Amino acid sequence: PADIGRVRHLIEQSEPGPQQQVEFHKLNTMAAFAEAQTCRRQVLLHYFDESALEPCGNCDICLDPPKRYNGTEDAQKVLSCIYRLGQRFGINHLIEVLRGSKAAPLVDRGHDKLSTWGIGKDKSHEYWLSVIRQLIHLGLASQDVTRGSSITLNPAARPILKGEVALMLAEPRIALSTVKRKVGQAKAPLNYDRKLFARLKSLRRNIAEQQDVPPYLVFNDATLAEMAAMLPTSPGEMLAVNGVGERKLSRFGGEFLDEIAAYLAGDP
Repeated sequence: PADIGRVRHLIEQSEPGPQQQVEFHKLNTMAAFAEAQTCRRQVLLHYFDESALEPCGNCDICLDPPKRYNGTEDAQKVLSCIYRLGQRFGINHLIEVLRGSKAAPLVDRGHDKLSTWGIGKDKSHEYWLSVIRQLIHLGLASQDVTRGSSITLNPAARPILKGEVALMLAEPRIALSTVKRKVGQAKAPLNYDRKLFARLKSLRRNIAEQQDVPPYLVFNDATLAEMAAMLPTSPGEMLAVNGVGERKLSRFGGEFLDEIAAYLAGDP
């Protein structure tokens, strides 16, 4: 996340104009790819206007898929709002309409009078951002860099809008920082045990070498840091850690629980 802010700052220092807008579009697209909950291969192919009907089965998303839900209604809300906006506005404006914003740019255009205004006010900005990105990655919508990154509908969106087919989406992830805001700790760094974190990283490296996979496919650093902060001692507590799903719990959870238990018991 810090890289995104740093690059955005560098782009802001460049001369305003069409090229700067292109650079912002590229940055946002790369950020969306990094945070994708859809098969990486599908995302890449769609970016180059190619289609992939089936997930690749090899990327980190396919190997450890997020929880899914029937997202047909959410998709219909977003796609309908894109249509009502004339397919001429970007993601942030789209989300503002969905959430019922009264911001001046929105009111001045009369978008607070649209039938889709406020139909998603019960969900957060981050929630709708995740849904919209998934719709783009799945090829139901596109971003037009030649028109200020406005969101446009693709033919594949028609059967979803008409309710002819159901659409399964990944449950939008809630970042750790969002959870901390709820308890008034937004500005405080994650307080985790550095020694345990180092042990968990060593364990991760050994597992990755044994299975011949990149370490991040076991668990990323943020997940290990949260383990070192929460100190889970049971499968249920481990599932409460961001980045630990049922599949990873069954594959790696036991070894990490054993390592945490050994550390808490004072074993070297």
